[in-house]
Amino acid sequence: MLALYGILSSSWHMFLESSIYMLFGFFCAGLIYAYVKTEMIGQYLGKGKIKSVFLSALIGIPIPLCSCGVVPAAAGLKKQGANNGATLAFLISTPETGVDSIPITYALMDPLMAVIRPVVAFISAVTAGLIENFTGKNNSPANITHETPVNSCCNITASSKKLKSNHITSSKIFIGLKYAFIDLLGDIGKWFVLGIFIAGLISYYIPDNLIESYLGNNVLAMFVMLITGIPMYVCATSSTPIAAALILKGLNPGAALVFLLAGPATNIASLSMVYKILGKKALLIYLASISICALTFGFLTDLLYKGLKISSKSSIGETVGLIPIQLEVFAALILALLLMNAFWREYKAPAVCACKTADITVL
Repeated sequence: MLALYGILSSSWHMFLESSIYMLFGFFCAGLIYAYVKTEMIGQYLGKGKIKSVFLSALIGIPIPLCSCGVVPAAAGLKKQGANNGATLAFLISTPETGVDSIPITYALMDPLMAVIRPVVAFISAVTAGLIENFTGKNNSPANITHETPVNSCCNITASSKKLKSNHITSSKIFIGLKYAFIDLLGDIGKWFVLGIFIAGLISYYIPDNLIESYLGNNVLAMFVMLITGIPMYVCATSSTPIAAALILKGLNPGAALVFLLAGPATNIASLSMVYKILGKKALLIYLASISICALTFGFLTDLLYKGLKISSKSSIGETVGLIPIQLEVFAALILALLLMNAFWREYKAPAVCACKTADITVL
């Protein structure tokens, strides 16, 4: 009983620190859903081997989709005319970061990691996309009818885009916030809660000197995090409290960055879907780019922290002190109520298509 109290206490502390940033992130996600127009995706992402990749990687940075949810969205991009490199770039930049994960990285880790994470995600995505476009054939579909559904189970067509464009401003905001705080929260909320709970387990059970004893070698720690992260299903949001808890136990920031990049971008299910959509060569580029960029920038991140004389352990959660405790508690209660509402709605409608989050890109 004492152990359970200790785990829940650690989890609650992390939930309290992150709630207001989570709410802000989901609010931004709702605005993106409501106002980002993607009617010209085929035009901008289907032409040019370089520009299309940069645009696709940039578009993916703020969108909050996990490694499985991004695959049907990427399939939609390809159906709308995006070339293989642009599709691959979107597949990498989108799950590695998002408007929901950047604020929570700022809250639970530190401002430096909150900047490094999306920058490295962008570089990784651009690297993979350029390699694919310059070493492979352009397999973007030549004739695409905009009435073709993005995914057979989602049944989203271009007519949806027309419907969205006719909404008045207040309606758009309402629809965007409904998507963010009900649909999206229901989709990734359970993984966030799981991540918070795992962080509580790590904080309670792992001795402070365990990681330093067995993973004291920074390079070895990065490889362990890479091997651990690739097959694991963890979204960008839920990976953050886990990484923060590991840093508090002595993990170097470079290894934490490797986990934050490799974990959300890949898992066994998404790898098989990438192979089906883009082929074996693109899958190898996808894995190699994520792995090499994660390890390279993990090493550079360690050098940066050392050069700036920043202790990643002591800087964890420093920014949270800027928020009054009363506001933190209020935000935590609001987020808890929203999570319960989202979970209840999902429980009442278990047959909802798993790729429902794809519509953030194609509507």
